[in-house]
Amino acid sequence: MRLSRYFLPVLKETPAEAQVVSHRYMLRAGMIKQASAGIYSWLPLGFKVLRNIERIVHEEQQRAGHIPMLMPTLQPADLWRESGRYDAYGPEMLRIRDRHERDMLYGPTNEELITDIFRSHVGSYRDLPLTLYHIQWKFRDEIRPRFGVMRGREFYMKDGYNFDLTREDALHAYNRHLVSYLRTYERMGLQAIPMRAESGPIGGDDTHEFLVLAETGESEVFYDSEITELKFGAREIDYDDRAQCQAVLEEFTSRYARTDDTHDEAAFHDQVPEPRRRSARGIEVGQIFYFGTKYSEPMGATVTDQDGNRVPVHMGSHGIGVSRLVGAIIEASHDERGIIWPEGVTPFHCGIVNLRQGDEATDTACESLYAGLAALGLEPLYDDTEDRAGAKFATMDLIGLPWRITVGPRGLKNGVVELTSRRTGESEELSPEDAVRKVAEIYAPHHDMAMQQPMPQRAFHTWM
Repeated sequence: MRLSRYFLPVLKETPAEAQVVSHRYMLRAGMIKQASAGIYSWLPLGFKVLRNIERIVHEEQQRAGHIPMLMPTLQPADLWRESGRYDAYGPEMLRIRDRHERDMLYGPTNEELITDIFRSHVGSYRDLPLTLYHIQWKFRDEIRPRFGVMRGREFYMKDGYNFDLTREDALHAYNRHLVSYLRTYERMGLQAIPMRAESGPIGGDDTHEFLVLAETGESEVFYDSEITELKFGAREIDYDDRAQCQAVLEEFTSRYARTDDTHDEAAFHDQVPEPRRRSARGIEVGQIFYFGTKYSEPMGATVTDQDGNRVPVHMGSHGIGVSRLVGAIIEASHDERGIIWPEGVTPFHCGIVNLRQGDEATDTACESLYAGLAALGLEPLYDDTEDRAGAKFATMDLIGLPWRITVGPRGLKNGVVELTSRRTGESEELSPEDAVRKVAEIYAPHHDMAMQQPMPQRAFHTWM
């Protein structure tokens, strides 16, 4: 993409309403614009990041054998009356009445709707296990929306729902989700710590939330320092292998992380040696639940078991805050100049800065770099504007592309361009060909991580 043809309305000043880093930088970098309190338009740069996060979520969900679909934003109130949640949910639910005087609601979650779909089409244990998921806009009428996309009223969320014959089967689905979530966050450049949590209005006794360490986190996190060293890397996971999923769960959760919400600081001190104890702030970016037959019993979601008896299915739900993750990544990865995108989610793979636009040699070199990166399947952002060098560098730092290639007359006389890491600030001079080759090598592991493991046969064959 050429910057002269792109819509990137960057701001020099920080808007007064922005209270946290992610909100400030998302506004200044031209990623979002507020439409109403807690409701935002996603401008092109922000939309690209949102889609990159969504793509990773889709890939990891389908790798775990989960099947994508799409449910509506508006739901009939009668389904929520069946489960008993319509009146219990509270004022966060936006209730609507249509022209026929039917009660509707803007969905804050989808347990009732997915249970109705299941009971209409599935009747035998032979159709289990089954996990369906979608990524859709949700609405919760927060009394004080704040912090930009971190606590908005409208948000983009992946929510998935498993249906299993027995508690044991459903707990394997729970473990499978925990493993797939950890892989998902790792691909986004995040260290997410899974911790026992409160279930809230979703219900159930088994639940873990996933927290990303950041100074602006809502909760204080107590954790074993060794948990931040745990990585999946290139290891393969067989999601049908119950023992392997259980072992991964124990590997990550045995580090005994806790939040102040669970009032377990004393137990944490008993379990973790003093030199490894850490505390920090954490931002919640996902949560998984096992709630048994909480919805299937009152709503009649049953199947015939091996003995011919009708039994309610065991269920769980699993959410990832896709739009919230954009803010969480910025909170965890930034400096005083702007955003620092991890390679897995960056809106553009590399920036190209032309220090003398209109000079034949620099223009030709930049066009060659642009074409070379594109030919390798990478998407560069070429600053071909007439701005001064300082303004170009400031824009690149603000929007946070991980790598920048700077092209100037002085370097070209020596046959080199400058490749700079946004995260470290380190630069090296390379030939244009070597600069393209090195950027391609940097992104190769991210492509490999996405493709290293085949999709299970029961998964939907592709994501459109």
